[in-house]
Amino acid sequence: MTRKILIILSEWGYWGEELIGPLETFDAAGYQVDFATPTGKRPVALTPSMDATFVDPPLGRPVVSQEMAEKVRAIDDPNNPRLNNPISLRDWLPEKPYWSSPKFLREMEAYYRRLEEIRAKDLSQYDSMLIVGGSGPLVDLVNNQRVHDLILNFYQMDKPIAAECYGVPCLAFARDINDRKSIIWGKHVTGHCLEYDYKDGTGFMGANVNPNLGDINFGPPFYPLEYILRDATGPEGQFHGNVGHEVSVIVDYPFVTGRSTPDSYATGQRLVEVLEKGLRRYGW
Repeated sequence: MTRKILIILSEWGYWGEELIGPLETFDAAGYQVDFATPTGKRPVALTPSMDATFVDPPLGRPVVSQEMAEKVRAIDDPNNPRLNNPISLRDWLPEKPYWSSPKFLREMEAYYRRLEEIRAKDLSQYDSMLIVGGSGPLVDLVNNQRVHDLILNFYQMDKPIAAECYGVPCLAFARDINDRKSIIWGKHVTGHCLEYDYKDGTGFMGANVNPNLGDINFGPPFYPLEYILRDATGPEGQFHGNVGHEVSVIVDYPFVTGRSTPDSYATGQRLVEVLEKGLRRYGW
């Protein structure tokens, strides 16, 4: 039976290769793929991720090949229907009620009941999920309750969960409200490390949200991802920056994490190995 993957993308800009790498790998494996965004808007690729002349400041070299730039421009082209009509997480998943609601208990019961229905009817069709990286997730994925609920449901179903770059902190903040403990506590993960972080130039595709906005330079990232992952994994887990290594992908089932752009294909390949070969541990 054909496997099916749910890919989550930011509406504020994803890094092109971090979609292309896993997607080409899934296509080659014969997998079906569905895309989802926070409100159902078509996702857009970050401008530098389709520019072969862009020099990544921390690495001091270009990080986008001409071939990759062309692939990203092709999938980002509005005439390419592949990313059209993504699933809207806002329409699909319920919003958790405020504690101040006068009908809080009944609303919480309805909230959990709806999540159970979605898990049984919708999420059961998927074998895994992937959160694509880039700067956009900082804005609309990392602290998105519906994204957290997706992760928690895949986790409860014991299905592998993959994330790349600045999509990885979504895992750190996916926590059951009763114990509020990160689900990556005690796990080994990788992600964007301090040495490779930007001092300036963290960009977002504002025009996708408001036509009056263009490319936005917010400066440095909102937070140092490495510190968050070190704290979230706790003393029995570990963050692996693998500085100086060209590729950094960690498998600590059910999690598959990729550090950044050069790890995109390897992230997809490791996830396929998890699904097809039962891979449970890799890279540590």
